[in-house]
Amino acid sequence: MFYVIGLGLSDEKDITVKGLEAVKKSERVYLESYTSILMVDKERLEAFYERPVITATRELVELEADEILKDADKVDVSFLVVGDPLGATTHTDLLLRARAQGIPTQTIHNASIMTALGSTGLQLYNFGQTLSMVFYTENWKPDSWFDKLEENLKIGVHTLVLLDIKVREQSEENMARGRLIYEPPRFMGPKQAFEQILYTEAARHQQLSDEDNKEGQNGDTKEGEGEGESGQEVERKESLLPPDKTLAISLSRIGTPTQRLISGTLEELAQVSEEEFGGPLHSLVIVGKRLHALEFEFAGKFAIGGEQGAWWKVGQEVYGVERETFN
Repeated sequence: MFYVIGLGLSDEKDITVKGLEAVKKSERVYLESYTSILMVDKERLEAFYERPVITATRELVELEADEILKDADKVDVSFLVVGDPLGATTHTDLLLRARAQGIPTQTIHNASIMTALGSTGLQLYNFGQTLSMVFYTENWKPDSWFDKLEENLKIGVHTLVLLDIKVREQSEENMARGRLIYEPPRFMGPKQAFEQILYTEAARHQQLSDEDNKEGQNGDTKEGEGEGESGQEVERKESLLPPDKTLAISLSRIGTPTQRLISGTLEELAQVSEEEFGGPLHSLVIVGKRLHALEFEFAGKFAIGGEQGAWWKVGQEVYGVERETFN
């Protein structure tokens, strides 16, 4: 049997009883190590599971999958994934390969950020498309994610943003020279993510303004939409993500004893120090306009500035949410 087992979000004890039973009877146990991390090292897992654990790198999983599946039709093999094995990161390729080889499979689920984000107080069915935010570089600032964010904002739903991690990554020079030298692990923090969001929002908004001005100069706009050189008016497209009027939440180490959430406007959160957010792993939520009063109250517990924070003013004046009373 080939088991694909979720480990949850925190430490060695987050595995389910069913998952632990499968691990203990497996001849080989692999730990997928490149899409997420637990808050404990591999040795803690081995001590608790009483089994040796083989680190499964990206190269092993993607290029040598048959090595993982070897003899799984005769003996039990476990493949461990942080969070839920078929949640934010899927390993359906391994399952499909196993089934093609006639190997029986079983998936054992667990908590993931996709469900644990309920700790923000936001209702899971009020979320839209999930986004991934990668590290920007001087020459590479991909912004295709912004289109999906705008789609969510237009219909008023919340957006989960998963932040980039770099594990066993090579520099461009080492990759070009074929040297198997890896950079130290890096984990994107909320501060960098908020700064990248604001950078992209400003760049996109400027691009729209430039296009509008060009249209106005060419006389291509409709009347009544803001005046250009031709005497016709240019439509002023307002940003869907004004930093001082958009609510957001940072989620740090969700599901662990040091879990921390901070809510506020994008503008406020971008000014919070990395030290205040703490260590990895992190994710973000951009709050949609269909914010419910109960969601508003619950997430407000984590607001910057407490009762005097901008969370409450923006929620009431921009999002149109009235506060709940619990007398």
